[in-house]
Amino acid sequence: MGKFVLVIKGSPRELGNSSVLADKAAEGASAAGAQVESYLLHGMDIRACDACDTCQETGVCVLKDDMQLIYPKLRKADSIIIASPIYWFTVSAQTKLFIDRWYALESSHGNALKGKQFGVVLTYGDSDPYKSGAINAIHTFQDMFRYIGANLSGIVYGTAMDIGDVQNQPELLQGAFRLGEKLASTS
Repeated sequence: MGKFVLVIKGSPRELGNSSVLADKAAEGASAAGAQVESYLLHGMDIRACDACDTCQETGVCVLKDDMQLIYPKLRKADSIIIASPIYWFTVSAQTKLFIDRWYALESSHGNALKGKQFGVVLTYGDSDPYKSGAINAIHTFQDMFRYIGANLSGIVYGTAMDIGDVQNQPELLQGAFRLGEKLASTS
């Protein structure tokens, strides 16, 4: 069997532009032979980390919410795609809550994300990644992956604000598809 690629969609819109690009990346991964699972964070019960630090001792987060469904998938995944629209100069709140809960994956029991391949998909309303704040999210991902010892295999980003905007950008859609293919084949 091929690699396992986990796709996390952080948009509140099921058919939002970053979600459409994430689905295109999933298609690319699937076409390259990977097993793919996707999750739309909006509507899931993912609470904020309460900083109890129990996970640092036990390796298990004590919050009983939908992250308990995603934790095993994060551990199992060979590659992970994170897609988010840019809201207020960074990733969406849904995406940030999800990432904050990774704290439980790095403890005295090891770092479950170390060595994994990551791809990032971002959409924003401005034509400039600096003015839109996308650059803040990009720098955060770069720093975060460096810190946890993961590999950033690629970032696909572009202007797409109104629902359906991304459908008129074949280069962006193709870039997302290629990112999925790359994550399915990268070791």
